[in-house]
Amino acid sequence: MAREAIIERLAKLDTCAVSDALDSLGLQGATWGVRPLWACPRIAGRAMTMKIKPVGLEHPKQHLGTPTIEAANAGDIIVIDNAGRPNISTWGGLLSLSAKLKGLSGVVIDGACRDIDESRELGFPVYARGVVPMTARGRVMQESRNQEIQFAGVQVHPGDPVIADGSGVVIVPREREQEVIDAAEVIFQKEAEMAASIRAGHSGREVLEKLGYEQMLQKK
Repeated sequence: MAREAIIERLAKLDTCAVSDALDSLGLQGATWGVRPLWACPRIAGRAMTMKIKPVGLEHPKQHLGTPTIEAANAGDIIVIDNAGRPNISTWGGLLSLSAKLKGLSGVVIDGACRDIDESRELGFPVYARGVVPMTARGRVMQESRNQEIQFAGVQVHPGDPVIADGSGVVIVPREREQEVIDAAEVIFQKEAEMAASIRAGHSGREVLEKLGYEQMLQKK
């Protein structure tokens, strides 16, 4: 199934250009601390959100993450709010296998995962704060799916465009996605022109000043 045009456009950008576009529009969306856990390719897709909570008197009736994967569409990115917990995994090899076979683009986790060797062997992109061997079983459970969450300090709604690469993870507010991606494409193209000029022998200072690098970041 072909991806929708807006996600195709997003996939041709990088997180830095999208972050700069958000800044220029006075919007939030860039996160910090969540990184690729192997040499993952850049991923772009729409958010299927999942919120995690500690296990209490109530215990889960389904394996963590499986209902979310089943509800997601091919190309989606699972976005997990585990409150940044570094010591409890909320994703593992069997979930990566299930998500890979479902055609999902990847998972981004505000917290930890495990079985990263399996995910790498599957070629399934996993972005998180770290890796631990400890299971989620008996420790945390899924609180909600496809609801608003907080992810690394950013509000995320179901269906928000998500892009992740070696620099991190950026969330685009769905109601402003066209505007953000339009602005990011301008920035991305201008930076490509700057790089070409520097490769052609012009000084970095001259290029950055002449083409107005600082002005690209001014809010519109």
